[in-house]
Amino acid sequence: MKSYGQFCPVAKASEVVAERWTPLVLRELFSGSVRFNDLRRGVPLISPTLLSRRLKELEQAGVVECSRGPDRRSSEYRLTEAGLELWPVIEALGVWGKRWTQARIEQRDLDAGVLMWGLRGSLRCERLPRRRTVLKFELAGTSSGKRLWWLVAEHGEVELCLLDPGFEVDLHVRTHIRTLTAVVLGDLGCDQVVRSGDVALEGAPGLVRAFSGLFVPSPLAKIERRV
Repeated sequence: MKSYGQFCPVAKASEVVAERWTPLVLRELFSGSVRFNDLRRGVPLISPTLLSRRLKELEQAGVVECSRGPDRRSSEYRLTEAGLELWPVIEALGVWGKRWTQARIEQRDLDAGVLMWGLRGSLRCERLPRRRTVLKFELAGTSSGKRLWWLVAEHGEVELCLLDPGFEVDLHVRTHIRTLTAVVLGDLGCDQVVRSGDVALEGAPGLVRAFSGLFVPSPLAKIERRV
C-alpha cells in the first residue's frame, strides 16, 4: 500500500479505503458477494490481477478474511469486525454521490451488467411463484451483446444469465437501460414508467401486477438530488 507518511487517522484510513476500486470492492462485499467471480461481476472493469491485489491488501489491513468455501476448492471473502465498521463510510459515499453527482451520469456510465447484477441481488424470491420463475429483460440503448438478460429464480436462489437458459419465460420486460437505471436509483417510479409505456411488461398476469414490488428498493433511492 502507498503511504501518506502521516500519523493522522484520516491519512491512515485513506491508505486502506481510498485506493482505486477499493470502495467498490467493499460495496460488493457489503452487498453479499463472497466469491471472487461474483465480486468481479459487480466490478466488471477491474482486472482479475488488480482485484486479487486489492483483496490481499484488505486482508493485510484486517478488513477482509479469506477462507475456503464449502467445496474446499474455491475461496470466499468476508468482512471482519473492522471491515463491518466501514459500512457507514461506504453508505455516506453513496448518499453524497446520489445527492451531488447523479445528474452527471453519462452514457458510458450505464453498464447493463452492473445494473442486472444489482437486480439479481434485490429480487424478492418470496414474492415469486413457488416454482422456477424466469424473468427476461430486453434493454435498448446498450450493445447487442448486453441487450438480453435472464433472471432464473428457483429454491430461493437467483441466477443471472446472459445466454438464453432455455426455460419458458414467465415475465418479459422491455425498456431502455437509462429508464431502468433511473428506476433503480429512485429517480423514476416503477408504476410511473409502466403506466407511461417506458417499461413494457408481457407475461403471467400475476407477475405483471406484482412487478413494481418484485425488487428490494435501493437504500439510496429516497435520497434527493441537489444538482
